[in-house]
Amino acid sequence: MQKSLMTISIIASFSLSAVAAEHEHEHISLHYQGKPATKQTIEVNKATAATLNFADKKAFEEFSKNLIAELDEPTAAILRADFSFIGDKTPDTVNPSLYRQAQLNMVSNGLYKVTDGIYQVRGTDLANLTLIRGKTGWILYDVLLTKEAAKLSLEFALKHLPEGNNLPVVAMIYSHSHGDHFGGSRAIKDMFPNVKVYGSNNITKEIVDENVLAGNAMSRRAAYQYGATLERNEQGIVDAALAKGLSKGEVTYVKPDVTLNAKDKWETLTIDGIDMVFMDASGTEAASEMATYIPSMKALWTAELTYHGMHNIYTLRGAKVRDAIKWSKDINELLNHFGNDAQVIFTAHSAPVFGNADVNAYLRMQRDNYGLVHNQTLRLANNGVGIQDIGDAIQTTIPKTVRDTWYTNGYHGTYSHNAKAVYNMYLGYFDMNPANLNPLPTKDESAKFVEYMGGAKAVLKHAKADYAQGEYRFVATALNKVVMAEPNNTEARQLLADTYEQLGYQAEGAGWRNIYLTGAQELRAGIQPGAPKSASADILGEMDISTLFDFLAVRVDSIKAAELGLLRLNVITPDTKETLYVELSNGNLSNIQVDKPMEADTNLYIDKRYITGILLGKTTLKDLLANGSAKLEGDKTAFGKIMSTLVQFDANFEIVPLPPTAK
Repeated sequence: MQKSLMTISIIASFSLSAVAAEHEHEHISLHYQGKPATKQTIEVNKATAATLNFADKKAFEEFSKNLIAELDEPTAAILRADFSFIGDKTPDTVNPSLYRQAQLNMVSNGLYKVTDGIYQVRGTDLANLTLIRGKTGWILYDVLLTKEAAKLSLEFALKHLPEGNNLPVVAMIYSHSHGDHFGGSRAIKDMFPNVKVYGSNNITKEIVDENVLAGNAMSRRAAYQYGATLERNEQGIVDAALAKGLSKGEVTYVKPDVTLNAKDKWETLTIDGIDMVFMDASGTEAASEMATYIPSMKALWTAELTYHGMHNIYTLRGAKVRDAIKWSKDINELLNHFGNDAQVIFTAHSAPVFGNADVNAYLRMQRDNYGLVHNQTLRLANNGVGIQDIGDAIQTTIPKTVRDTWYTNGYHGTYSHNAKAVYNMYLGYFDMNPANLNPLPTKDESAKFVEYMGGAKAVLKHAKADYAQGEYRFVATALNKVVMAEPNNTEARQLLADTYEQLGYQAEGAGWRNIYLTGAQELRAGIQPGAPKSASADILGEMDISTLFDFLAVRVDSIKAAELGLLRLNVITPDTKETLYVELSNGNLSNIQVDKPMEADTNLYIDKRYITGILLGKTTLKDLLANGSAKLEGDKTAFGKIMSTLVQFDANFEIVPLPPTAK
């Protein structure tokens, strides 16, 4: 029942933690094309290239090692075809370090052997599909983002595996609660109905809860981070840091039969004859996550605690800040428990690390990099460095040994925004400077800034001069004020778009590049279509009663609701024998699970099993009431009154000031 009250509105705003935004955009009919790199950007990128150790080709060797079969055309078409423009020469419009990552991720192109009994399909999605040979069949570790990608990838693997081609998939394991690791699960279940599913501790709750309350805002922001509306070319998306990008299709979810580490940090389990040691790593890269060691194969699965780059402590689309020191400590746990024995690391992204010496060096460097972000941020903060300055300041604290290691580079997370995340986790957004305590709202502040600076013409004169010198960071700050204050100022708008574009061309972080370039795109052309949808009945169907009503409470117009006084409602689901007591009071909607119905104005009865029908648009609450599948007792207007206070979120809210014709 609880879902039936809310699912129609949720579908419009739900987003998953690891994937791009879901909504469609209104847009100007304009083919967007980026501009060339300026002389200053070319010089910056050349200077960056001079600091990089391109002679180190080891990662390319590891990414290509043990290739069994290259992707065939239908399987490669899932993703790789869109990036066929990636070549040997770094374009002027791409940071050379990021382009090297783009080249590296192009190497992943087929079925690979990790070690005896372990294989991976790489290059078909943001994540890898891993196959582990069990006693009677195959164990799949992480099953990609979409049903379509999972089906094609598994079919390709079963066709080309050098052993066990006719064996069934007997188990499916989710390492953590991000969509690119479980989204293809329905395809596997359809192909092998008897598959047993395992997941990390508390995974279902984290999947459905993490982004619901701020889902609409997160969806819109995610379209920026993942460049969902950008072209795949040298002026647009070149890479997604973790891999080439996201597959397209339906994100699904098969709920685990078994959740691991529910009681202890360590758990040993035998799955189809294979002993596996699971370590709970929740609160690091994901709210629910685990790493795994397979003693018989001397193989360590690090999930997403490691990849060939630095991850996000704060993900730019928006999410709760991750714990950098716990992240470092959990990698240290893996190093100390398995470092003496492990011969290979295999992960949800990137390629394996081979050999005990390299396994230890890799884990130690990854551990130390996250430790540095945490410890050096707090050292700087304790010496008075504020949140705005700490992103630049931390760059001076990173030792050369770390700088010169490719797999610590900021392709996904960056030192700048990760340091700000650590600062915010401990000290919050406020730097204690009184001027930053209560500034004007952005548009009012922008108008006053422009007035103080002598008007838009004066700002533009300075901005043009600084732009010509490549001083893009402050030009962006100044012109943003002008365009906020004067949205119709075409000259300022176009120069700001040009500025964002050059900053994007210089950025090493894939998310930074996409954010800058999407900002430029929307300044010029308005909001474009292309953001993929991620909500599905599988996922929404697992949302618990209380969380759904928490989301409903976020949509209540408190002023309008306060006029209704006190309204009380029991929501009763006979099939699951649950009761939720809901109150609307003082403009706030609260809820609590209770053992039996409380004194209330209205009782609403509906089976949870009808939720899927509502999710799929096959029925409505009104129809269910009419045919007796749902029932209202008491004041039959109370529920309608609560629903009348709900607001509809704007899925296309402004991030940069939109062109007047796009509003």
